[in-house]
Amino acid sequence: MAFSAAGTSGPLADINVTPLVDVMLVLLIIFIVTAPMVSMPIPVNLPQPTTVVPPTVPPPPIELRVDASNQVSWNGQVVAVASLQQRMQEAAQANIGNVPELRIATDPNAEYDVMAKVLAAANNADMEKIAFVQP
Repeated sequence: MAFSAAGTSGPLADINVTPLVDVMLVLLIIFIVTAPMVSMPIPVNLPQPTTVVPPTVPPPPIELRVDASNQVSWNGQVVAVASLQQRMQEAAQANIGNVPELRIATDPNAEYDVMAKVLAAANNADMEKIAFVQP
């Protein structure tokens, strides 16, 4: 308990430093115990690179366009919707492991059914990269 000096009124507050000293002693013990462990090297066997694989150049993208009259064009050539899956499979097999990107542009007035058939053909042909672009 704090004692007040003669002539002063009001309580005096003392800071209790015992918890602070306890925490500092615990931290000191932790640093003393862990310092020798940190200074000793630990051998680690890391895998070494064997060969460097050169980056592959991606094939040119496939430009698909669905216009307002629901015609589908493959890189500027009009094609039937029924032949899309076969053409996509041929493009994927020609570039195994590096499938070309399929860029689809649609007119806002095109029917959803045609777009659904194009996406189903891309899914069945295992096209990995599909992008929607604005016409």
